[in-house]
Amino acid sequence: MKKLVLTFFFSCFSLLCLAQEDKEDALAHQYYHQGQFQQAAAQFEKLFNKTKNEAYFEPYFNSLLKLKKFDEAEKLAKKLVKQHPKQAEYSIALARVYQDGGQAELAKKHYLQVISNLPADEQAIRQIANYFYSFQEYDLAISAFLQGRKQLEDPKTFTYELLSLYRFKKDKNMLVHEYLNALPEMPQLLPQAENVLSNVFEDKADYQILQSALLKKMQKEPQTEIYASLLIWQYLQQQEYEMAVRQLIAQDKRLKEDGSILFNTTSTLLENQAYPAAIKAFEYLISKGKENPYYLPAKVEMINTKFQIAIAAHSDKQALTGLASDYQAIIDEFGKNHQTLSALKKLSYLQAYHLGNLSKAEAALEGILSVPGISAKESGGIKLDLGDIYILTNQPWEAFLIYEQVAKQFENQDIGNEARYRSARLSYFQGNFTYAKSQADVLKASTSHLIANDALNLSLLISDNLQSKTDSSALKMYADAELLQFRNHSSLALAKLDSIVIVFPNHSLADDILISKSKIYLKNNAINNAVEALKELTTQQSSSIWADHGLFTLADIYEKKLGETELAKGLYQKLINDYPGSMFAAEARKRFRKLRGDNIGT
Repeated sequence: MKKLVLTFFFSCFSLLCLAQEDKEDALAHQYYHQGQFQQAAAQFEKLFNKTKNEAYFEPYFNSLLKLKKFDEAEKLAKKLVKQHPKQAEYSIALARVYQDGGQAELAKKHYLQVISNLPADEQAIRQIANYFYSFQEYDLAISAFLQGRKQLEDPKTFTYELLSLYRFKKDKNMLVHEYLNALPEMPQLLPQAENVLSNVFEDKADYQILQSALLKKMQKEPQTEIYASLLIWQYLQQQEYEMAVRQLIAQDKRLKEDGSILFNTTSTLLENQAYPAAIKAFEYLISKGKENPYYLPAKVEMINTKFQIAIAAHSDKQALTGLASDYQAIIDEFGKNHQTLSALKKLSYLQAYHLGNLSKAEAALEGILSVPGISAKESGGIKLDLGDIYILTNQPWEAFLIYEQVAKQFENQDIGNEARYRSARLSYFQGNFTYAKSQADVLKASTSHLIANDALNLSLLISDNLQSKTDSSALKMYADAELLQFRNHSSLALAKLDSIVIVFPNHSLADDILISKSKIYLKNNAINNAVEALKELTTQQSSSIWADHGLFTLADIYEKKLGETELAKGLYQKLINDYPGSMFAAEARKRFRKLRGDNIGT
């Protein structure tokens, strides 16, 4: 019975001691986090001496440093170093005393001793490096990891830690060095390397660091393909498209591949209007022969690219007729099928909008609908194009029927909403403004941002300019001008727009007329005329629904066509400040920051 009572007594006493310790622990940490280091040091000293728990050492030691009690901190650190010579954190603590006390050389000496005496233990090395990291000695953490590699005789250990440190320090040279050393054995790092480097690199000089390092590596290790892949990425980032294509072709030949990487890269070239480089890529793919899976797609895309060049250069009808013959040659050689669908559509567009062969264009699109293997959505898209051709051939009823057919077939889908918008636009062209507005109002809630925006603009155009019989007459003239432009009759459209200004001076359509004229000028590469129209819009019609559009377009012209980056930057800034809710605001902000020299990534 006596033994049982004693056991119970000691159990209660232990619980009381633990409760007291928990209370003291909480109080110590409260002092520490509140910056009351005098009280914290006293509490942690008592806890550390009583429990010998290493968890109390760091806040106790840090409190002494905060209080600048360097003698006391040194005494504590030396005592622990003597008691635990193999525990590097105490040697590091001693060096920190010297560092914070202004004895930098002595601190450095102790830090280097710790690093030179690292154990051949990966976890221990990582722990020591983390100590350095915890008090922002990043270079020492790096040195610890590098020395640790030597101790472990493994040059790939601590790759992720070093990459993280180099990235944090923005040490571009070492970041490149580490990635290039790691990639041959860790090719899965390539996407990460591209993402990190694109965010860290700030200018062409940074990419030159990568290029130089890559070329040296490739000379020593020509068989390491991952270097070639990164070099190609570097050329694309720097918009050195010809060099990128040259490397891709060399890589394709060396590895005896099917050209898939090269073909996929051409989309980037075309997005950036690098047409000569894209044509060179397509020519190589075609040279691989008809058995190659990219032979036909490359042939079609090469003609598409030449078509883009011809349109931009306003080539004559003879040149465009030659392109039509090229498309027809592909169709004759491979027949009408899913593979030649793109060529068939492009040929129809060329005939309808540039060669004036409307009957051929109509017959071509109607013929595509009977091609086996095309999906319902592809068929719907072709029907929309056919509806547009019906407008050109003065068959509005046929156009309306086919638009409605697609709208019903793809109810509440983007293609169905696009059909409804085209139907509303047709009603607008015909002067049926009330019906066109009612349809546009429904589409303003479309899930497709572009369709919703087009519908909103059409609705506002009609509501703002359909207030009286006079306004209706002016709006009908404006709709006629837009129909002329839809039919690609630019000069007639411009003449019609100018006539509205003469017949209805100071009309509320003035801003709409200016934005329409600017679009026509841009399409016909009349840059100076476009600039003048947009200047008038943005300065004299600042409350227009087109003002933000006009500012963005004008800034884009200055930036990309005229090289006037300061003017562009100013306009982007004005758009951001004056029209924060604009759909162009996010892109304007991105471009402004880029022109200002910010590192915004890609």
